[in-house]
Amino acid sequence: MEPVGSQTLVRRFGLQASPATVRSAMGALEQRGLLTQPHPSAGRIPSQQGYRTYVDQLLPAPGAAALQLERELTGLSLQWAALDDLLLHLSRRLADLTGLLSLITRPQRQQSQLQALRLVASGERLLVFLVEGGSTASSLNLRLPCLAVAELASLERWVAVQLEGGSIDWSALPSHLTSSGAVLRQALASHGQSRQLEGEGAVAMGLAGLLAQPEFSQTLSLRPLVELVEDAPQQLLPQPGIWIGAEHPHRALHQCAVVQANYRSGDGGVGQVALVGPMRMAYATARAAVGSVAQALERLLR
Repeated sequence: MEPVGSQTLVRRFGLQASPATVRSAMGALEQRGLLTQPHPSAGRIPSQQGYRTYVDQLLPAPGAAALQLERELTGLSLQWAALDDLLLHLSRRLADLTGLLSLITRPQRQQSQLQALRLVASGERLLVFLVEGGSTASSLNLRLPCLAVAELASLERWVAVQLEGGSIDWSALPSHLTSSGAVLRQALASHGQSRQLEGEGAVAMGLAGLLAQPEFSQTLSLRPLVELVEDAPQQLLPQPGIWIGAEHPHRALHQCAVVQANYRSGDGGVGQVALVGPMRMAYATARAAVGSVAQALERLLR
C-alpha cells in the first residue's frame, strides 16, 4: 500500500478543508495509533490498530457482489460426486469474487474416545471391534501371531477394566499378555492417527490474486504464507472471526488479515472457510462472502 498525503485526500475526495487541516487531523490520528508514517515526509497508512477500529466500529454493509454471491449459493444444490469437488468450486468462487487467497478445510470430527472393545480370532487374523464416543462403531483386521491366540480372552477383560478408568494404561499390561497386547496397542495407535488425519488438508485457491497485491510484491514476504498453506493449513485458522496483522498467532500471517467462519457437517465434523490477504482489504465483502459459503456448506452437508 502506498502512503497517502493530505493533498491527495483533498483532491480525490473533494474535501471542504485545506491540506493543512487534513494533515493536522492525520497527525492526531497518528498520535492515537490509528495511522502510521512509514518514513519521514511520506503520507500515512492505517496501522493494525486503525484497521481493527475500522472493522469493529466503522464496517459498512456488504456490497452488491457479496449479496449476489449469497443469492447464488442459496440456490446451490449438491451435484458433486466428491466433497473436494464442492470445496474446490466454492473456494474458486471466493477467490474470484475477492481477489484474495481462499481456503476451505475439510470437516474434521473430534477424536472419539474408545468405550468398548471386542477381540475375535478368525484363522490367522484378529478382528477388533471398537465402540467409540457417540456409539460410533468400527473394526480392524489384523494379523494374529500364533502365540497370541490364547491371550485374547484375558486381554479383552484387561482392556475392559482399563476403559472403566477412562483410558488404557499400556505400562500396566501384564507380562503374560505381551504378545497380543503389542499387536493391539500398535493397531489402536494407527487407528487413532488415521482418524486424526481424516479431516486434515484444505482446498486453496487465489494465490495469483495475492501475488498481484503490492504488499506481496517481494517473494520473500509471501513464501512463509505459501509454505504454511501447503504444509499446515489448519494453523492459519485458529478461531472464527477477523484476525489482523500480529493478532494472528502465527508469524507468517503478521503482515496479513484473515477472515474466517466455521461450518458443521451432518456427522458432527467442523471445517473452516477463510480469506487471506493484505490488511488493506474489503472487510465487509470478505466477511459476508465467507459467512455465505459457510452457511451453504452447512446446508449441503447436513
